[in-house]
Amino acid sequence: MIERKVKRQGRIAFFSVVHAVYFDQFEGLEASLKKYHADTIKLVEKNGVEVVDYGIVGSNARAFEVADLIAGDKIDVIFCNMITYATSSVFAPIVQNTKAPIVLVALQPLMAMDYTKACTYMQLENDNICSVPEFTGVAIRLGRPVKDVIIGCLYNDAEAEKQVAEWCDIAKVLNGLKGARFALMGHVLEAMYDMHADPTAISAAFGVHVPLLEIEDIVREYVALTEEEIEAKKKIICEEFDMPDPKSDPVTMKLTEKDLIHASKGAAALDRFVEKYNLSGLAYYYEGEVGSIQREVATSFIAGNSILNAQGTPMCGEFDIKTLIAMFIMDKLGIGGSFAEFHPFDFKEDFILVGHDGPHHIAIAEGKPVLRSLTKFHGKPGSGASVEFKIKEGPITMLGITQKADGGFKFVIGEGESKKGPIPPTGNTNTRGFFEPTTKEFIKRWVMEGPTHHYALGIGHHADTIKKIADVLGIESVIVR
Repeated sequence: MIERKVKRQGRIAFFSVVHAVYFDQFEGLEASLKKYHADTIKLVEKNGVEVVDYGIVGSNARAFEVADLIAGDKIDVIFCNMITYATSSVFAPIVQNTKAPIVLVALQPLMAMDYTKACTYMQLENDNICSVPEFTGVAIRLGRPVKDVIIGCLYNDAEAEKQVAEWCDIAKVLNGLKGARFALMGHVLEAMYDMHADPTAISAAFGVHVPLLEIEDIVREYVALTEEEIEAKKKIICEEFDMPDPKSDPVTMKLTEKDLIHASKGAAALDRFVEKYNLSGLAYYYEGEVGSIQREVATSFIAGNSILNAQGTPMCGEFDIKTLIAMFIMDKLGIGGSFAEFHPFDFKEDFILVGHDGPHHIAIAEGKPVLRSLTKFHGKPGSGASVEFKIKEGPITMLGITQKADGGFKFVIGEGESKKGPIPPTGNTNTRGFFEPTTKEFIKRWVMEGPTHHYALGIGHHADTIKKIADVLGIESVIVR
């Protein structure tokens, strides 16, 4: 499979809190707690994030110092390690003087104390939960509630490790959004009202920049391609895609050499384009005159977009920047993020086809993706190579980003199952999506939330994680069940 080019990375601020009075009262406790501090850092670091260690905070003065350091260190998520009881005076300055989401980590070393040998020293080593209500209550009173509390055991606790990993993934999403450049090129497909979005509103909600680019910006890269660049991309496409004979759809045919070269040129031009404008993603739609270079270029992108999606740079059609951001969030979570919409129901087997005729995240394909030549792109101008596959069988998650009447954004989130079975051989992605309690009831609940008709489609069940991301961003969200 295609390797990622864009690294998933996050930066975690980590500090432990104590009631420093204990150290003079109980010999050896400080060394013991420092070991637990270090072991918790190792638990975090194994999730592929950078941990900035601010040590043990045992005084109000040190808390102010740590707050200043965190504020200047480009932190994505703050982990406050509840290593023993501590007064909230060692926490409040950090709440008041930082902006990143705060998570309390309360992982006691022992699953249970040995009560035949229990003592105050042992209790203090395992008193991680004691001041959690004080900290959460004070954070609420200061107007900045903590985002989560991870409760469990420091060692051999799979559920606690899963929750730590979840927040490390959230840190990677937040890290990726900082300074991201989600470009728009062209215009909304006439006349999809749900696709329109104000770039300034996008910047305000997600902390990103929206470059407004012209079709000529990529035409220049397309016409400047060398034969070596085209051949290199053609080789990758031939390695990554199957090119079977057509089946039942007369619109499809076996991939032609002409369409393969066309797709290879489009993919190579996109690589140049993304690098030149330092893009984190692109949403586009452009038609152009029949026979024009603009139309030739604009209809060449589907294979190249699908490759870029797998490499960590989401690309989507129909000028849908809201779904582009949803795809980006899923990609940073490591769960894919394919461009999708609803296709026909199967009322006999209680599923609905989910997919699209545009770019997809081929890293989450079930088997090798297919590339077919289409004699026409239905509903759009042009023809050429198009990608067809199913996403991996098993749990799936959908994220749609829409806007409300007041202009604010809203996450519409759902979970289902991708199951084995044939799909239409139309040169488009389609997956058999099954939903609870019945697919028809789920879809009705989904559409009643006012989504756009597009959404990002990923593997696994991650609705709760995505809702946490919405909460961190201050965006309304709903999980459709």
